[in-house]
Amino acid sequence: MKKLFNVFLGSAFVLALAACGGEEEAQTEEGSETAANSDEPLNLVWYPNESGNELADAREEIGAILEEATGREVEHELTTDYAIAIESIVNDNADLAFTGAEGYIQAKERNDNIEPLVVPSGPSGTEEDALYYSWFATKVDNMEQYETGEGEYSIDEFPGKNFSFVSTSSTSGFRVPTSTILNKFTETEEYADLTEEDLAESGRFFEQVMFGNTHQGSAVNLINDRADVAAFCDTCVENYVELAEGEENTPGAIYEVSEGAADPFSNLAGEQFGIISATPVLNAPFIGNVSTLGEETFNEIQELLASDEVANNEKIFVPEDSEEGGLFTKSADERFVIVEDEWFNPIRELNSGN
Repeated sequence: MKKLFNVFLGSAFVLALAACGGEEEAQTEEGSETAANSDEPLNLVWYPNESGNELADAREEIGAILEEATGREVEHELTTDYAIAIESIVNDNADLAFTGAEGYIQAKERNDNIEPLVVPSGPSGTEEDALYYSWFATKVDNMEQYETGEGEYSIDEFPGKNFSFVSTSSTSGFRVPTSTILNKFTETEEYADLTEEDLAESGRFFEQVMFGNTHQGSAVNLINDRADVAAFCDTCVENYVELAEGEENTPGAIYEVSEGAADPFSNLAGEQFGIISATPVLNAPFIGNVSTLGEETFNEIQELLASDEVANNEKIFVPEDSEEGGLFTKSADERFVIVEDEWFNPIRELNSGN
């Protein structure tokens, strides 16, 4: 009898677990169905880099095609801080976001329901060249401090400088630059124990460390002589500057603030800076919160963004010879392409120090 009783208890326990599991699965499916059938507005959150007035038309066009496809109004959440954007989608207060690779990874670690929708491709129209560039830049008059030979530059003189990053959640404005510095300097005896935290605080490796909060803000820190060197990316400032000398995205290239550039460059026309290094970085994704969208709506939006219709929309992929600015440039076959979570592993490897 005792054995039979124990068997009965064990069976009851297993059945209870199965019931709980089934109930949780049913609740998940019910939640997903509720999200899919919702007529609530879709909340699309933007990083500070894309929250400026000069990109309002581009944001609205993205919103318009989402509204047409889903039948739901799109509300744009503009931010002044990377962390605010990430918190919104992590805490289920946003359905969609346009982030960097690092921002997506941070959000995914905290909420597994967040998935990549699409990334803008390279000129080939595929993910193979879906890249942009992380720059180390300095004022033109200071470039000789970092020059090691004709057309060659080094970061050897970085210790003790005043440095501007973008945000600790930025891929090209923090994660890639710090990884580059650590890879270089931890091989030396003096800086063998150097850490990312050291690079983010004044008085350790750099004399003074500042954060621009946007790529544009980091560039302005440099141009206004608050920083000796700054990290920011090419695509985030392309609407404000133009190549003045050299080859794009190569060390030694000189860029100049364009006439009529919008804030925060409106009073800086003609100011120049030079590139010390340019490191390829994975393109920034649009990401979605499957728990708030529902799987059906998530897939619907993903298919729409990757469509030929969107690829040929000149308000989204602006022809490179156009005088209009936008989020993305069309020089060849650029479009949105679908990528899986694993595509971001190279950035994860930077995080782990591998």
